[in-house]
Amino acid sequence: MDRNKKIVDNILNLVGETPMVRLHKITKDFPGNYYAKIEAFNPGHSSKDRIALHIVENAEKKGLLKPGDTIVETTSGNTGFSLAMISLVKGYKCILAVSDKSSQDKIDILKTMGAEVHVCPADVAADDARSYYETAKRIHKQTPNSIYINQYFNELNIEAHYQTTGPEIWEQTNGKVTHVVVASGTGGTISGTGRFLKEQNPNIRVLGVDAIGSVIKKYHETRELDETEITPYKIEGLGKNLIPTSTDFDVVDVYEKVSDKDAAFKARDLVKAEGIFAGYTSGAVVQATEQYAAKNFFTEENNVVLIFPDHGSRYMNKIYSDIWMKEQGFL
Repeated sequence: MDRNKKIVDNILNLVGETPMVRLHKITKDFPGNYYAKIEAFNPGHSSKDRIALHIVENAEKKGLLKPGDTIVETTSGNTGFSLAMISLVKGYKCILAVSDKSSQDKIDILKTMGAEVHVCPADVAADDARSYYETAKRIHKQTPNSIYINQYFNELNIEAHYQTTGPEIWEQTNGKVTHVVVASGTGGTISGTGRFLKEQNPNIRVLGVDAIGSVIKKYHETRELDETEITPYKIEGLGKNLIPTSTDFDVVDVYEKVSDKDAAFKARDLVKAEGIFAGYTSGAVVQATEQYAAKNFFTEENNVVLIFPDHGSRYMNKIYSDIWMKEQGFL
């Protein structure tokens, strides 16, 4: 029986097995067939539920976590929500170091979910004591009986998607998927999903999405970190100012960079065209798909899966606010 037709023990039993929806209007000018894997159907409304639950349960099996202990993490918001939700269900404390690039909606939600939130400047070097990476490390060291999830440098990030997202896409498309378009932040989704799919069919192309202002695309091409590429940008959960080891760059075929403005408008277009209320990063995925199509990556026979990692409700004070859009010079 479909688990959604059963009574489950708790909300964490609903992580994964997200639906796939055929896209029509937003991709009508591109050759091929397009499908959205909608990760907002996870109970925490993002793909980060998968990695958060996998990493926490792994720590429990190893005896690293017991009720009353503290989970510490660096997050742009979505992983934090997942960890806060898991902590409430399983009886842990949750402390999060969050980038000030995260929307106020996200920060308010994290506090509502019972997390202790430390807001850190986004526009500082990763090794700066004020950065959310260093803040989380410091909190972990100062907090007895705590674990640091460390999603950017945790192989379990990849493993979670290798075991769930990849197999789901393969099954949902009956093995006919030819391309996946995936946002790359920590890199867990693109690496785990891509690794599984390429094992099934090495001809499947894994198309990455990066942000203008991030170092990921150039590192993929040169294997060198070019710090001159680092500039402030607005998209959350996409791109990086460091190289996360939870990205398997050998799995990714190519990256395409998108701008803050294009991604914001594309998320708004997606709502109007398909009725799918997705987040900023999902808009970036659609924008990148358009750019890939313009470069003739697709043919009429192709079956292209776009992973939409987030939900629009987290961005009401950002991309869905005309005031914010005007402040950025987008409107």
